[in-house]
Amino acid sequence: MQGDAVRATAITKRFGSQPPALRDVGFSVAPGEMLTLLGASGSGKSTLIRILAGLTTADAGTVHISGRVLHAEGRLAPDARRMRRQIGVVFQQFNLVGQISVLHNVMTGLAPQIPLARMLLRRFTRDEQLAALDALVSVGLGPQAFQRASTLSGGQQQRAALARTLVQGASVVLADEPIASLDPESARRVMELLADLNRNHGITVVTSLHQVQFARRYSTRTIGLKCGSIVYDGPTAGLTTDFLRDLYGSEADELFGEEDAPATESPSPDGHLALAG
Repeated sequence: MQGDAVRATAITKRFGSQPPALRDVGFSVAPGEMLTLLGASGSGKSTLIRILAGLTTADAGTVHISGRVLHAEGRLAPDARRMRRQIGVVFQQFNLVGQISVLHNVMTGLAPQIPLARMLLRRFTRDEQLAALDALVSVGLGPQAFQRASTLSGGQQQRAALARTLVQGASVVLADEPIASLDPESARRVMELLADLNRNHGITVVTSLHQVQFARRYSTRTIGLKCGSIVYDGPTAGLTTDFLRDLYGSEADELFGEEDAPATESPSPDGHLALAG
């Protein structure tokens, strides 16, 4: 367990009287791995990302980050706030403040590390500002640093959110449907940046997606979710079109992009398959 960047054990989550959003979900992610959580809408991906980040707790089960308990059986660990410093979270909605500069938005990644009063007054040191500017340059947004965040396109705002995780110094990035609202070119660029964080910065990346073509292109391992349960955990190459149709039924159409050919492949996945009960 100490060698895992992320480990989820027997995670179960229910909202009110609804069927469980997650049912006995368990898996581990190795340091430096780039993993995709794949599933149609309502499969439990976003709930799982929030639980892995410690933004909400599971009704049952345990989440470990770098071998330490983040939360267990519905209770956050006493040092959860400090542990969350190493977790960068990227949402579909970008979560930028439109009325302040892109640079200041990126510097909010320092919030867990500096006094709250200094953060609220936006009093950042020269080194902190330079670190944020370097992060923006690395995602191709150096010229936009002093613009208001509201002037950026959707793809640019998502790249700014990624720059914020760089400033934070996160060792794990959890990205919840980061390209769902982007055009194809912006989506490709954001996925390339996530892959760069993984490949060149050694950051562990877990991305939830519902587009199998991006999973195939950017991750070697995929976990498939359906109705809150893991139905596949194995090589992304095993997710052929025919296999996905067998696994997801009518929900499979949501997973295919324009580049997916008609189902003519013969599925031969090597991963662990567990049909949902």
